[in-house]
Amino acid sequence: MNPTAVAPPAKSDEPRTSVSPLARLRDPAWYQRYGVYMAVAVVLLFNALFTEHFMTADNFRTQLVQVAPIVIVALGMALVIGTEGVDLSVGSTMALAAAFLPLYLGYGLLPALVVALLAGAVVGAVNGALVSLVGLQPIVATLALFVGGRGLALVMADGQLKQIVNPDLLSLGTGSFLGIPLVVWIAGILAAVVAFLVQRTTFGRQVVAVGGNRSAAALAGLPVKRVLIGVYVICGVLAALAGILATARLTASDPSSLGTLMELSAITAVVVGGTPLNGGSVRVLGTVAGALLMQLLRATLVKHDLPDSTAQIAQAAIIIAAVYVARERRSR
Repeated sequence: MNPTAVAPPAKSDEPRTSVSPLARLRDPAWYQRYGVYMAVAVVLLFNALFTEHFMTADNFRTQLVQVAPIVIVALGMALVIGTEGVDLSVGSTMALAAAFLPLYLGYGLLPALVVALLAGAVVGAVNGALVSLVGLQPIVATLALFVGGRGLALVMADGQLKQIVNPDLLSLGTGSFLGIPLVVWIAGILAAVVAFLVQRTTFGRQVVAVGGNRSAAALAGLPVKRVLIGVYVICGVLAALAGILATARLTASDPSSLGTLMELSAITAVVVGGTPLNGGSVRVLGTVAGALLMQLLRATLVKHDLPDSTAQIAQAAIIIAAVYVARERRSR
């Protein structure tokens, strides 16, 4: 052995330089990942200090019941946005599901629920086919059913509000289990299922891969068209379920107003929750936190006697901030 040979450098036992807290606070990636949770904590702290009767069990129950349908729709929207798409038809899908319910409740609750959910699946399949097979831009493909879906719902309901008297259906909107409303249980279980789907299944990895680079995913042999149709079908079914639960809670089927602007609420929850609009990632827990943040913010402003327009302006500011942070992260 040559004694003059240079030995390979030994691995250093010194710990890696840790990132300072100030450096983390200047990193857009940190805000995109954790900013929504910090914002929820700030809103709760503000209410604990300055809003009477806000931090009570009854109020939290009310807030969770109101946000549950938004969470359910936003979960499906997160999958769609994860593929670099968007679904503008979720509100109309809710109205369509609500319109089907009174027509089939005479055959029993289960057939009515199946038909309503199938309606959502059909809407999703049409959207997915237009995007993946026809090649339309998602915003164009889903805009068609945004308009046509609600029109069809109004035709089916004869343009009238119809009261729901089926006690089994109404229990979905008003019942509870272990003191927690059923709608909250359903939203929580669905969030866990979607999180498992994204993180632990082949389909979830395919969704992220298609959103990250659709061309590369196709070259790698991934079933891109099937994945795209799948996420839109899931989004449609979840929107239909949200329409069913909203109908049960309101004790009436009202296709003219049910789900109005729901697409904007869902997109807001997803974007604020940290899922980038250019796809390649799905933040399920962040989406739930984003929906909760918007709900708490609106409730806070209402408690302080501020008009709803103020809440809309505040939400717009948060959306702009979230998109800006995501853009800054991509530019680095």
